[in-house]
Amino acid sequence: MANLKNIRSQIKSVTSIQKVTKAMKMVAAAKLRKSQENMEKARPYSSRIKNLIASLINDVDTSLLPLLEKHSNSGSYGFVIITADRGLAGSFNSNIIKQAETAIKNCGRENSHILCIGKKGYEYFNKRGYNVVKYYENLWNDLNYNQSTMLGNDIINLYLDNQIDSVNIIYNYFKSAGSQEVHSNQILPLKFENNTQQLAQDIIYEPSKTILVQSLVPKYFNTQIWQFLLESFASEQAARMLAMENATENAKEMIGELNLEFNKARQ
Repeated sequence: MANLKNIRSQIKSVTSIQKVTKAMKMVAAAKLRKSQENMEKARPYSSRIKNLIASLINDVDTSLLPLLEKHSNSGSYGFVIITADRGLAGSFNSNIIKQAETAIKNCGRENSHILCIGKKGYEYFNKRGYNVVKYYENLWNDLNYNQSTMLGNDIINLYLDNQIDSVNIIYNYFKSAGSQEVHSNQILPLKFENNTQQLAQDIIYEPSKTILVQSLVPKYFNTQIWQFLLESFASEQAARMLAMENATENAKEMIGELNLEFNKARQ
């Protein structure tokens, strides 16, 4: 009887866990639909601004655009590391932390300034004595464009104050609901490849091309940050949905095995 009671208790416990994982999967799926829609809207907008700047940049004195020029030789590097606030999302957080740690090691730990978005990344690097200069707490609770502007301004200030030579952002790129890739992109100094599809020559610009590009560059930078945040958030929901689906299936198999064991013991 003791054995039957123990098995019955295990079945009850696993069933409770299965209900939780199933509910978490449904919540992640609902968040994924909305976040994926926002992310897909941001991609062409960011690309369009980039192409417009690239088509005008040849006619502009780049010395007037401080975000394009490497102006410091401090030997310091900035890293923006985007993780989640919570776990239970498979290898979503660990993959980012692993790649970030490798990148920081290559540049020198003492030369690295880290900006952490997400509790998981902050806890990891802060506990190990890394130079975390900024932590953005609870950013995912109310994700909006103003937050990307705030983050963008902080990064720009670090760069223009000559505290860092360059900035890399490490995040999860959303490929599909079942696949996310860790990407590392240099976001400062900005680089624009020459656009071979030049705009019509008879266009009259008001204001001038220089003023236009000067206003578009920071807008493009903040839009990029917004896109990276949306990519990461959508990737997190996809990773959590998949992890909870696997956990639910594993619980189902375990319940089946326990029921079989229970019936054998009862006989």
